[in-house]
Amino acid sequence: MLAPTGRQLRIAQGGQRAVVVEVGAGIREYTWGGRPVLDGYGEQEMASGRRGLPLLPWPNRIADGRYRFQGADLQLPITQVAEHNAIHGLTSFQAWMPVEESPHRVRLATTVHPQPGYPFTLELEVGYELAEDGLTVTTGAHNPGDRPLPFGAGHHPYLAPASRLVDAVQLTLPAATVLEADGRGIPTGRRPVAGDLDFRRGRRIGELHLDHCFTDLEPSADGAVRVTVGDLELWMDPGYPYLMVYTGDTLAEPRRRRGLAVEPMTCPPNAFQSGEALLVLEPGARWRGRWGLKLRTP
Repeated sequence: MLAPTGRQLRIAQGGQRAVVVEVGAGIREYTWGGRPVLDGYGEQEMASGRRGLPLLPWPNRIADGRYRFQGADLQLPITQVAEHNAIHGLTSFQAWMPVEESPHRVRLATTVHPQPGYPFTLELEVGYELAEDGLTVTTGAHNPGDRPLPFGAGHHPYLAPASRLVDAVQLTLPAATVLEADGRGIPTGRRPVAGDLDFRRGRRIGELHLDHCFTDLEPSADGAVRVTVGDLELWMDPGYPYLMVYTGDTLAEPRRRRGLAVEPMTCPPNAFQSGEALLVLEPGARWRGRWGLKLRTP
């Protein structure tokens, strides 16, 4: 029986095992010595909550699906109906083509063709590689057309806490600023982190509901931003200056608060409309970003 996510591409390195899927080019499963690193999903399931998927050519929401680019008013399909937003891009449920397969690495590619609301051609690649120090995810974009196009990238992994729920997790997040948002998840302003939203020194999540975008991220000495979730670490390169953190409170049981979504993003929600940190790829231009996961040693 064909899985809802198409071909299952399996890679391994030492005690690490991962499964990458054809549909959406997401990572369905990642374990280290049998310990789940990701709160994934079964082979016969869809990727609920965009679980493990890249978010392209924009992450998060666009209010009303509308934006203006180089003098043209454009309307995207509304894919978050209750809030009337276009959410998480165009590639989550389309088939990607494997272009490289090896025992420890897989790379997939797809092309976004011109369509209503996004009348541009965009070539995309996502690669997953396991090494002794963990998983590295590389996302690439190329504008092969003859005019500029708007672009943003993100990824949606749910990190699996060692405890059953995220409540007991110790979260360390080196962010100085959090975006304020309305009931639709659209930014309305920003403020310094304080109180419950200040995780710079690390603390337990408890019963806090998180669905927040953080920025002004403080890098480590090597230039990477590092977020720790209990015994797990997510790192990302400077190409991702925004980070969405979501405790999964709106997910249906048994998924609710079972995994912590820690989402590297190149831009904040609604960037196509606001222009904040929006990338514009000129004809022939390329973009590449990297992030990764590892199991921290005691």
